[in-house]
Amino acid sequence: MKKIMLFISCFIAITSHAQLKKITLEEGVLQQNRKFGAEKLTGFQWIPTTSNYVYYTDAWTKMVTASTKDSSSKELVTLSEINTTLGTKIKNFFGTEWIDSNTLLVTDAGKYYTYSIATKSGKLHQDTTETFENTTFDASKNNLAFTEENNLYILNKNKEKIAITSNSDKNIVSGQAVSRSEFGISGGIFWSPKSSFLAFYQKDETDVADYPILDINETPGKLINMKYPMIGQKSEKPKIGIYNLASGKTVFIVPRNNPDDYLTNLSWSPDEKFVLIAEVNRAQNDMCLNVYDANSGKFIRTILNEINDKWVEPEHDAFFPNKNSNNFIWFSEKDGFQQLYYYSIDGKLIKQLTNNKFPVREIIGANATGTEVYFKATGETGTNMLGYKVDLKGKQTLITKDLGVHNFIPNFDGSAFFDEYSNHSLPSKSLLYDKNLKSKTVLESKNKYESYEMGSAEIKTIKAADGTTDLFTRLIKPSNFDATKKYPVLVYVYGGPHAQMITNSYLDGANLWMYWMAEQGYLVFTVDNRGSDNRGFAFESVIHRRCGSNEIEDQMKGVDYLKSLPYVDGNRLAVHGWSYGGFMTTSLLLRKPDAFKVGVAGGPVTDWKWYEVMYGERYMDTPTENQKGFDEASTLNYVNNLKGKLLLIHGTSDDTVVMQHNLALVKKFVEAGKQIDFFPYPMAKHNVFGKDRVHLMTKVLNYVIDNNK
Repeated sequence: MKKIMLFISCFIAITSHAQLKKITLEEGVLQQNRKFGAEKLTGFQWIPTTSNYVYYTDAWTKMVTASTKDSSSKELVTLSEINTTLGTKIKNFFGTEWIDSNTLLVTDAGKYYTYSIATKSGKLHQDTTETFENTTFDASKNNLAFTEENNLYILNKNKEKIAITSNSDKNIVSGQAVSRSEFGISGGIFWSPKSSFLAFYQKDETDVADYPILDINETPGKLINMKYPMIGQKSEKPKIGIYNLASGKTVFIVPRNNPDDYLTNLSWSPDEKFVLIAEVNRAQNDMCLNVYDANSGKFIRTILNEINDKWVEPEHDAFFPNKNSNNFIWFSEKDGFQQLYYYSIDGKLIKQLTNNKFPVREIIGANATGTEVYFKATGETGTNMLGYKVDLKGKQTLITKDLGVHNFIPNFDGSAFFDEYSNHSLPSKSLLYDKNLKSKTVLESKNKYESYEMGSAEIKTIKAADGTTDLFTRLIKPSNFDATKKYPVLVYVYGGPHAQMITNSYLDGANLWMYWMAEQGYLVFTVDNRGSDNRGFAFESVIHRRCGSNEIEDQMKGVDYLKSLPYVDGNRLAVHGWSYGGFMTTSLLLRKPDAFKVGVAGGPVTDWKWYEVMYGERYMDTPTENQKGFDEASTLNYVNNLKGKLLLIHGTSDDTVVMQHNLALVKKFVEAGKQIDFFPYPMAKHNVFGKDRVHLMTKVLNYVIDNNK
């Protein structure tokens, strides 16, 4: 009888395993957030001034609603109804905004419409053309600012088109992001709270060198010049314009010191009297937060000044928690971690609101009275993203009790919160919190990988090369892992600032293709070295003037850890990364030539002197100031060391890491008589997307598998 039961158990186990499906590489590249995406309240929004909310079902075509009192959903409106009413052909609700608690703002083919939920009626609100770019509504959703080519315009509430700038010189660009979108800059248009003024960025790129990009889609091929300020060379000169809608006049603010210093983090005071601007010197080690008169553009005062011998990098504009007060909150990492500081407009520090040994990452909002502020922070562990609140006296409260990566959204007055999060063992969970922070679950996603062969990830820590700092590691194993076998390893690396590869989210921050690679008989390993994100200034600033050095040594500690594992084949290590990760990949292959058998580097920085001013000078200074550091970091100086197989990949239209990097490195290999492989992606920019990305990852992973033997 026991033999029969054992046979049945084995048969069931074998049959169950046989029924599991295999994830294809195409699914691993394209379907992580589609087919395998966790069940969520898609597109969640609070309805203004209420405790009701909406989200979308049926592929973003149906809007359903629920409330904090009753989380059972009911249909509110469908796209079919809106299209029938408006005569539009809107395909999904993506980008839909609320004007008030009853009225939606929707867009179709460049036209903006309002739609009333109550009366099921709508009308054309603003009409744009395909030449309009950077469209930005004011708070009332009546006035629309936009750019055409390099000039800025307004369609006012009467649908009149008003030219704010009229520069014929194409080197003068208005209403667009400046500083190559560093310093947290994401746009160039800033409406004042009551729509009396429109502030905007303007940059003069006259002195910035043209960089040629080849367009192969024309016959003959055509060169397209873009402005690309390289490290140590002439840069753009920024201004901030303030247009007065009543007078029709514009005043300009320029840097107070050098014309190519940076103007960042613009914010309006609630009463519209003042504009706050962070001015950073070009060396990026001296920042002043300045106040200007909105009517005249006149400088009034410097509220604070921060100097650091490495860098000062403001990334957040001033936040005003109370609409009736000009007191504001400012982010600073002057004590080693990004904290919140409460200031008056006249420059008095009222209170340091947070004092954590971990960074505050983002302010989410404030309650109706402006006495509590909601923010995200990593918490003590460093791989989470948690929700907090703090009052203006500095009392801090953790809102989200479960560890993981949270996205939480307060309603209009802070009486309720929506929270959606995942962690290592949970695909997604959606909750509602009341004002007393009691929660109820409204949705918990099933695991969509249950019917697939899927490996597992181990999250651990190792010591950095300094012997004291903990580094997070992630090791992905195949579903049929056998500790008695020896496995080859693919090390996936980024390693640079403003990026964290390992998070306490589902799949632990990994890409699904890594799990596919594990099923091919590989281990896939990542370590977040010093220099990466979310660990504080000391951790992140070790790269200063020596990009690649400490990061390489930390990655080698990861190699030592791998070789200490009895199931790792230490002679079959491969490495792959993109952008800064491409720089790290080539650096590891050339500066530690005995460590890796294979490397695939995508879009790599190969010599920092060819990278852009804003990012590059922050971390490396200029070649004149730091020639030793540039020489040490340049991969071109190590080509003779190459022992392993190396594949270099680049998009031919890359406007972030220009192709000069890779071509110069290839030339050096040719001169040294070293054989390497090179693959261009024609007309691709810094990343390769869509179906082309399947081709890319097939190329990368096949290269590793074929050569790491």
